[in-house]
Amino acid sequence: MTPMKRFLDVLAVLVLAIPLLPLGLLTALAILILDGRPVIYWAERMKTPTQSFKLAKFRSMTVQPAESGVSGGDKSSRITRTGRFIRRTRLDELPQLWNVLKGDISFVGPRPPLREYVERFPEIYAQVLKSRPGITGLATIVYHRHEELLLARCKTAAETDAVYARACVPRKAKLDLIYQRRRNLRFDFYLMLKTVFKQLPL
Repeated sequence: MTPMKRFLDVLAVLVLAIPLLPLGLLTALAILILDGRPVIYWAERMKTPTQSFKLAKFRSMTVQPAESGVSGGDKSSRITRTGRFIRRTRLDELPQLWNVLKGDISFVGPRPPLREYVERFPEIYAQVLKSRPGITGLATIVYHRHEELLLARCKTAAETDAVYARACVPRKAKLDLIYQRRRNLRFDFYLMLKTVFKQLPL
């Protein structure tokens, strides 16, 4: 990540923190009252092929000790009523501003992957993770909805894993590498706008 990209990430967090703080507090309060603790879910993700970090999200599912793998149809029964709303509105990702401030992720980049997929597909992620992972990105904008539909049909954890590994990993990686080739601050800014204003052309 270039110094200028890092500077703009920190500046954006500081600018957004004030207007988004009340929204974050209301979201946290709603989760606490309706679903209980914990309010924040900390998930291990990878920012390089060998370096992990804890990604912060508002909790949207019931707690299960042996949590693993991506979320698919097999986990749909665990999504809380509050969780469905905050996932649909992407409010669950507000705590990731903390990760941006720490430098774990950027605003724009590939979504930070799970360790198990980085270890299973080292050639793919050796290339993808040359870019700092981000809250949003080209693959998130283009493929996220299709990924949700594919995984929603899965009935077991094994089926979710098979579909994600076979269909989602290579297609998202292809989009992430397109972003990597086109990456510049103007493109990053446009992808941030596109994340909020979905009607913008791409």
